[in-house]
Amino acid sequence: MIKRVTLALTLPFAGHVLAEGIILQPPIDCDLSNTCYIQQYVDRDPSEGVTDYQCAGQSYNGHKGTDFALVSIADIEKGIAVFASADGTVEGTRDGMDDVEYNADTADAVKNRECGNGVQINHGQGWVTQYCHLKKGSVIVSKGQAVSAGDTIGQVGMSGRAAFPHVHLSVRKDGKVVDPFDPDGTLTCDEASHQETLWNNAPAYRPGGLISIGFSDHVPTYESIKAGTADMQNFTPSSKNLVVYGFAYGIRQNDVMRLSITGPEGEVIKQDVEMSKSQARSFRAIGKKRRWSLWPTGTYEGSVTLLRDGQTITQRATEVTIR
Repeated sequence: MIKRVTLALTLPFAGHVLAEGIILQPPIDCDLSNTCYIQQYVDRDPSEGVTDYQCAGQSYNGHKGTDFALVSIADIEKGIAVFASADGTVEGTRDGMDDVEYNADTADAVKNRECGNGVQINHGQGWVTQYCHLKKGSVIVSKGQAVSAGDTIGQVGMSGRAAFPHVHLSVRKDGKVVDPFDPDGTLTCDEASHQETLWNNAPAYRPGGLISIGFSDHVPTYESIKAGTADMQNFTPSSKNLVVYGFAYGIRQNDVMRLSITGPEGEVIKQDVEMSKSQARSFRAIGKKRRWSLWPTGTYEGSVTLLRDGQTITQRATEVTIR
């Protein structure tokens, strides 16, 4: 017999959303199923624990917003727009902070400016949204300016306390944090779904997944994967190694990353790698060294699958041609 466990968390959020509640659109110009993703949700647990609105751990302790993330640091240069999520009036901005990955060495430089380059919009009736970590030099609105939902206010960056490129959207009502995915303030973990949201079209919940995959002729560094420079295409029959990697988010302990390479003559290598601990983001790679003969020419497919409790969370494939 399986016993259902119900965990009810009542947080100091705004009360039940009334008729005067705002309707939001996502604050980023991208495809949330492909070119960007939601890395973290609002932490609904007021204790030292972590709970997102689906009663999972896709957050971190004390997180007060929703993080809409880009695939790589290189994507910052694409100028991905940040949108106002609703009509309102700009009541504050900051710009001029560098897009630098946050770590222990940069912590002092962003103290008391953790939001980085940002915009705050007042929507009336106590509703406020805040957009953090925008790209240096990208903020194009000013205090007192009226904006409409969908207006560009800046671009996605990595300023302030940001370990990856993203826009952090905070929603507040009368100064209190509101989770736009489940705004009534009470979370009951045996609910099958959350019908009331603040979104005009709520982004799908994803309990983790693959950020990117690629080929390399060596096991790439984590820094190169985050930067978006690890993927290679210029292989030859004499390349020393053939490596496929997968970069994922929302990893849980005991998740399995299944990686494989298949070539013109069949399977080259396949391996299941069990994740030893829960991590916000991480990567794994497998490969094969060329021995004596050359790599056969033709198309090679790399496949990466993230599995949880034996079920596929997400799967991606990529190809490279050896000529």
